[in-house]
Amino acid sequence: MLLMWLALALGFTLSFALPQAAMMWKRTSVFFVGITLMLAGLAFRFYAMWVLGRFFTYDVAVQPGQTVVEVGPYRYIRHPSYTGALITLVGLGLSLGNWAALFTILACMGIAYAYRITVEEAALVAALGEPYKQYMRRTQRLVPFLF
Repeated sequence: MLLMWLALALGFTLSFALPQAAMMWKRTSVFFVGITLMLAGLAFRFYAMWVLGRFFTYDVAVQPGQTVVEVGPYRYIRHPSYTGALITLVGLGLSLGNWAALFTILACMGIAYAYRITVEEAALVAALGEPYKQYMRRTQRLVPFLF
C-alpha cells in the first residue's frame, strides 16, 4: 500500500513538475485512451475478483477449503486482478499525459506486485501443494503466453 500511495503521489507530482516529459501526441486522444484503459483494467480486476469468489482476500491468506481456481481469466494467468490493476495504472499514466509519471507509477507498482506475487505464490504452494505447482507450470503470472 505504501508503494501504491507513493506511485500515485509521484505520478501526479511529476506530471506537473516535469512538463518536458509530456507525451507529444494529441493530448485529448491520449487522455481518453488512458481513461478507457483505466475502466477496462478496473472491470477486468473486478471480474477476476468475482471469479475467485470467497477465496479473494486483500491480505495474503489461504481460505479453509480453498482449491486451485482455473476458470475465467485464471485459466490462463495466475494473477488477473494484478493484471487488471496494472492496466488501470497504464491508463492513469496515459491520462496524465506524462512519460515520467507513467514510468514512475509502473516502476513502483511493478516492484510492489513482484514482491506480493512471490509471497502469495509461496503461501499457495505451501497450502495447496502439488495442484498449485502444476497450475503454475500451466499458466503465466500476468500476461497469457508471455509472463
